[in-house]
Formats: sequence, structure tokens, C-alpha cells
Amino acid sequence: MQGDSTRSVHAGRPPATAYEPSLPGPVFVSHYHLPGEATGPYTYGRDENPTWDRLEAALSELEAPGDPAATTLTFASGMGAVAAVLLSQVRAGQTVVLPSDSYQATRSLRERLESYGVGVRLAPTVGDAQLAALDGARLLWLETPSNPGLDVCDIRRLADAAHAVGALVAVDNTLATPLGQRPLDLGADFSVASGTKALSGHGDLLLGYVTTRSAELATGVRQWRKTAGAIPGPMEAWLAHRSLATLALRVDRQAANALALAGELLKRPEVTGVRHPGLPSDPAHPVAVAQMRRFGSVVSFALPDQAHAERFLTALRLTAEATSFGSVQCTAERRARWGGDAVPPGFIRFSVGVEDPEDILDDVLGALDEAAAAA
Repeated sequence: MQGDSTRSVHAGRPPATAYEPSLPGPVFVSHYHLPGEATGPYTYGRDENPTWDRLEAALSELEAPGDPAATTLTFASGMGAVAAVLLSQVRAGQTVVLPSDSYQATRSLRERLESYGVGVRLAPTVGDAQLAALDGARLLWLETPSNPGLDVCDIRRLADAAHAVGALVAVDNTLATPLGQRPLDLGADFSVASGTKALSGHGDLLLGYVTTRSAELATGVRQWRKTAGAIPGPMEAWLAHRSLATLALRVDRQAANALALAGELLKRPEVTGVRHPGLPSDPAHPVAVAQMRRFGSVVSFALPDQAHAERFLTALRLTAEATSFGSVQCTAERRARWGGDAVPPGFIRFSVGVEDPEDILDDVLGALDEAAAAA
């Protein structure tokens, strides 16, 4: 099997053809010419697009290398992908189990699900606590590592338990990326991700996707996309595919930089609760090292209070204050400003970029010094 970087560069691209681009440009179309009784393969712009096809083939190759049964469907955003799975796979009277510490927008779907007569149970990621909530469930939703707390659950263990009671399993793989972890290989029915983050990696587009090995499950998700209209733009799809060529380079550099930063943060007396799955001392490390190949770009930690955290963020020079992660540029935010996450007021979610590690450390440590001096 080819290596991750080789697959990232070549996945979904057509064979080399004289005088043709290695990645054909985006196809902008709302309708196709359909002579006579013709009905396909392309009929209408909300249903199919060759630019999506190439990106989806590439993502299938990354999520399930060499498996022709894998199908990927792309969406206008990560939440479009999340909603497509949750709303296409459950019905009134059924039950969904969600992580109580997942991305808050995912948890916000609880009200919508309940309004449709779907039961929703919440349990934290840490300690595989969702095991206790599986009885009678139709769908188990996992997010590992969790955002923003970076807890990790055992996908294989939870998937086996869910399947034993007849439940489907979906894993939000956004933080890990398919080069960090492959949920389908660990027993999940769906791997779901926001391509807005590390997958595209440049902070310039919104995208989401769902990958499954089941043709039946894919059909349900595809139908939801068609009727809800949560389709990606061809330009966004093309940009995301273009960005895959550097995915392995980016995630390797980011993971190394994140681990270096986490190690330095452990030395600071004013910094508490440092989390990164790649740290040998991290409580999630034993499970993470068993199922992950790369540990991601995000480091979380806490400063003494809100004012201290805001002084730190203001003092950063290289790092942008932004509410996302996975970009080639370092970004950070005081996560509690949004509400909805069980984190202290001084909690920082720091997304480490591909800048030179010495410059990242200088920026962060200098800002910590400045924030402490002003206390």
C-alpha cells in the first residue's frame, strides 16, 4: 500500500494525459444537456458534479485505502455532514447517543432531534462513558479526540458494543483527519468530518464530508443532501482537493509543533490542564496511541482566569485569535467566550500551525510572560 503522502498527492486525480492539467478545474453548472431520455450520469447541479466526484474519490481513498466499497459524500460545511447523518438515519421513537462534550453545534441538534420525536442521551467521551447509554439506541455518535477538551474514547470497543445492541456508529474525525485515524477500520459505520479545518488547512473555505462502506447508508445520506440542498460549491470542492496534496506534510508538521508546544506549556506554573493526546503524560495517551497514527494540531490549556487569558491572547503577535483550528497559521481563542462548553473562563484552545517551531514557542512563551507580568 502506498504511503500517506503519496496517496494524498494522487488520490482522486485522473491518469496523466498529454496537455491536460493534473487536476481538472472546477465545473460550474446548474443543469446538464439531457437529450431524449438521457438521465445520467449527470442530470442536475444539486445532484451530481464531476468536481465533487474527484474530491469524493480522493477522500474515500484516504478514509478507506484500497476499498472499492467506500463511498464519500461532500457537503457545504461540516455541520451539513453532521446533520445529514443524524437526520437521515433516525426516526421518531428512536434514540441517539451524543457525547456531552462534543462540538457544541453538534449538541445543538438535540433540540431539533427531540422536536421530531427522537430521544437523545448525552454521556462524556472520557472513560468510554457512552457505553452505559447504548441500550435501545439507533445511533451512537462519537467525537474523538473531543473538541475542545481533547478526550479520547476507544472507537473499537464502543463500536462493538453499539453493534451488539443494533446501533449504528458515527465518528466525528475532524480533529484527527483520516491520516491520524481511520474510524471505518475501527468498526464505525460513518466517518464524518469538517473539511474546513485541517483537511483543507488554509482557513479559506467551508466543507464537510461523510464516508461509509455501506451502499444503503450512503443512499440515505445522499438523498438527504439532495432534498436539503446542503451541497458544496464546485470552487470549494476543487480548492479542498488541491489542498490534499500537502495534507501529510501539514499534519506531520503541525503534530510535531503541537507536541513541542504542549511540552513547554507543562513547565509554566500559571498554566494548568495542558492536554494533547501525543503527550505521554496525557490521560488520553494510552488509548490514543492504540488507534491514532498522528495526534493532531490542537493543544488545550487553562490560564488562571478570563482576564489573564485575554491578556495572553492580546499579547500574541504571530498567532491569530480565531474560532477554528487546523489552519497552516497558528490560531487561538478563549473558548468559554461562546458558552456551551464545560470549560473554565481561562481555557485556551490553541491550534498549532506549520510555522517554524522556534517562532511559535517564542510567540507563545513571550505572550505568557507579558500576561503574567501584567497580573
